[in-house]
Amino acid sequence: MGEGRGARPGRRSEVRGQADRRQAQAVGELSVASVASAAPSRWRRGEGLRALVWLSPWLAGVSIFFVYPLLATVYFSFHHYDLFTLEWAGLDNYRYLLRDPRVVTSARNTLWLVAVMVPVQTLFSLGLAQLVVRLKAGVGLFRTIFYLPSLVPVAAGTITFVFLMNPSTGPWNQFLALFGVTGPDWFGDPAWSKPSLTLLSVWSCGQIAVIFMAALLDVPRHLYEAAAIDGAGPWRQFRSVTLPSIAPVLMFSAVTGVIYAVQYFAQAMIASRVASGATDSPGSSFTPGYPDESLLTLPQWLFQAGFRDYQMGYACVLALVLFAASMVFTLLLLWQFRRSEGAT
Repeated sequence: MGEGRGARPGRRSEVRGQADRRQAQAVGELSVASVASAAPSRWRRGEGLRALVWLSPWLAGVSIFFVYPLLATVYFSFHHYDLFTLEWAGLDNYRYLLRDPRVVTSARNTLWLVAVMVPVQTLFSLGLAQLVVRLKAGVGLFRTIFYLPSLVPVAAGTITFVFLMNPSTGPWNQFLALFGVTGPDWFGDPAWSKPSLTLLSVWSCGQIAVIFMAALLDVPRHLYEAAAIDGAGPWRQFRSVTLPSIAPVLMFSAVTGVIYAVQYFAQAMIASRVASGATDSPGSSFTPGYPDESLLTLPQWLFQAGFRDYQMGYACVLALVLFAASMVFTLLLLWQFRRSEGAT
């Protein structure tokens, strides 16, 4: 009994020693694991910093040329600003936007261009590309010919086109007269001015047509062969094979076309000035959108407000409207595209 009682403290110390050793081993394993996990964490931080360094030029460009101008536009939209004095205006510029009759006119003309000019230009470019790729020879030559008008500067191309459509001396009306057709006053009649701009966009659609040609040539031939074996005719092959295959290119054409139409400025401004006979000489006056504001677009009215009337605050409001319109149209097109992809 005495010996048993005397042995217990030794056993306890041995048990305590084993527990201490196990605890020390666990602490060592934990420290090794923490060191091992810290190494990848440091490596990941280093990789993140390296990626940030490589992205820094792009981030700087976006910040300087997009984020800052956008924030500055929002800031100035709440002020009366004439390039010299800056005065707080609150929501006055936005209230005037709702009362400005020229905004309604220019927005209606811009929507017309989006709804008519973009589909016509896209369909004509696609049809032209479809015809060219079916040629057995001379594809490169025709591709170059159709692309050449896109290389002409906007001002020179627009002035040339307006002179071609001149009702008195233009060759187009003279050509129509050979068939007993009296040509209209293309850019002088409000009913024909916007269709004339649509013809101008068709005349310079070579760039989009070349993109469609590349997309059509990229469609696998065996898909057409399989469709022909199933008894599909040309129209069904186009609808079931061609359109799904070039859908991303169609989407790209639609989005860029809508953004281009919303920002339509140079062609409409130059065509109006040339058709009205206005010059830049002192004392001459010019009302944007000639004839009868039928060619007045939102970018033109923005230019008039900002750089003619020096209402920079109100021009910033119009710029935000253009930005919002472009975003809405783009998001709607992307949503429709993804919806159609999900349906197929």
